[in-house]
Amino acid sequence: MSKFKRIHLVVLDSVGIGAAPDAHNFVNAGVPDGASDTLGHISKSVGLNVPNMAKIGLGNIPRETPLKTVPAESNPTGYATKLEEVSLGKDTMTGHWEIMGLNITEPFDTFWNGFPEEILTKIEEFSGRKVIREANKPYSGTAVIDDFGPRQMETGELIIYTSADPVLQIAAHEDIIPLDELYRICEYARSITLERPALLGRIIARPYVGEPGNFTRTANRRDLAVSPFAPTVLDKLNEAGIDTYSVGKISDIFNGAGINHDMGHNKSNSHGIDTLLTTMGLAEFEKGFSFTNLVDFDALYGHRRDPHGYRDCLHEFDERLPELIAAMREDDLLMITADHGNDPTYAGTDHTREYIPLLAYSPSLKGNGHLPIGHFADISATIADNFGVDKAMIGESFLDKLV
Repeated sequence: MSKFKRIHLVVLDSVGIGAAPDAHNFVNAGVPDGASDTLGHISKSVGLNVPNMAKIGLGNIPRETPLKTVPAESNPTGYATKLEEVSLGKDTMTGHWEIMGLNITEPFDTFWNGFPEEILTKIEEFSGRKVIREANKPYSGTAVIDDFGPRQMETGELIIYTSADPVLQIAAHEDIIPLDELYRICEYARSITLERPALLGRIIARPYVGEPGNFTRTANRRDLAVSPFAPTVLDKLNEAGIDTYSVGKISDIFNGAGINHDMGHNKSNSHGIDTLLTTMGLAEFEKGFSFTNLVDFDALYGHRRDPHGYRDCLHEFDERLPELIAAMREDDLLMITADHGNDPTYAGTDHTREYIPLLAYSPSLKGNGHLPIGHFADISATIADNFGVDKAMIGESFLDKLV
């Protein structure tokens, strides 16, 4: 019998809580990640007021220096800890796949000098559109459309760019390159980047609208991922006939594997929370697992190095956390975590190699305190333990610590 009939896991994309022990091995614009600290630096530089997460235990998570404006609770309502990444990477897919129990020992390919001519030529031949060569390098998603959007509107050329992540991104003005065409080109790009030396984690369609000087990316983004290389806990749950619900880009990250209810993409964090609340209220969702990603922290503020916006985004989530708690049933478990860091005060615009926080709350819990400082995959091992299925490659359950 399951200890919790339903488990809801919410990933606050990029909300790291301090440099991981091996962060010095990961570089951001030439600077090692060893001094990165997403929550710590936001709290110190612009202040952070998240009383609802603090109440569960965010300020109680062990750190060398306490979060400056997030006090520890003497009697928190839940359990808290931080988790370390085993896999070799600090990108979205690596983080999420490890959370679901995989160990990525060979990182995906990245292209700091842009994609090879062979890939660009193949895409040109398939699409019948030229590729803007000057954009073919790691680029900010907003800067690249500011720089090349006007040219695309005149010529219809494709804007293909990358980042420090193993991704190929195609930006297209919706009035110039229709969504169906953009998605079709991305699907082709996915088909030619499935093997080394161009094994990419994701192909991302990045549609936008507007006029030069006032371009805006839309919510019609699509991520085309590779399937996980081994069964995850999502697969184990699905095979056991247990409901698995995806909210936001989770289904894209896992290429649909192990997900039997896709609740769709998020237009914003707030929209994602609305969708999760709808999911939690479904009468047919009696037993199972929901998995939500809220990406605005990362996409809108981390990569753009905007600590004030990041802080405000955290405040907005915290203000809505009581709604999620109110929607929980007595035997529900809510876990809040992240997938990597993206310190908005740090060098460059890349993710940062950090511990991730973990908060766990259930109306049925009588105790509180610290969970062991473990690894990302401990989350999925706990979920597997609760529902009586096998864990994936790695992870140790802390289910017996939740009392």
